[in-house]
Amino acid sequence: MTARKKIDVRPVEATSSDLAMALRQGLRSLAKAVVVITVRHDERRYAMAATAVSELSMDPPSMLICVNKSASLFTPLSAGADFCINILEASQAEIAGRCAGKASGEERFGLGDWRESILGPPFLQGAQASLVCRNVSKLEYGTHGVFIGEVAEVFQRTPVDPLIYVDGQYGRVAVA
Repeated sequence: MTARKKIDVRPVEATSSDLAMALRQGLRSLAKAVVVITVRHDERRYAMAATAVSELSMDPPSMLICVNKSASLFTPLSAGADFCINILEASQAEIAGRCAGKASGEERFGLGDWRESILGPPFLQGAQASLVCRNVSKLEYGTHGVFIGEVAEVFQRTPVDPLIYVDGQYGRVAVA
């Protein structure tokens, strides 16, 4: 029988800012696929890298995204703009970086082959998958808006090799 390594785990029970910092640190160990959420609104394209995305329901097929109120994408989404969730392929870290703040506005679309979807939001040709969603519901909570989209169109490619984000770094899944 192998001995278990003792891990020091202490709860954080101080101020809400202490809890927020502890949560931020704790979430660094939650590996997530990197996506770029895109919107077309008033003839402008918007793009933002994110990991706060989740499947919601298969009936109807729907997705959930969380967007900070300070993000440029928040206003068009709040106005009801449809959106696309582009799940990036492992080789697309540079696109993620651009959409995470290294570029702004239309410059975020300077890399990759961006096409127009049936609902209008741009999708990235060559992404691991792109999920075009009709914006159907919104909830504001704290610093973020939560948007629910019914899936209208799906593009996907194989083999599955998504870009992931964990502990502040981009990476890829190691398959055994």
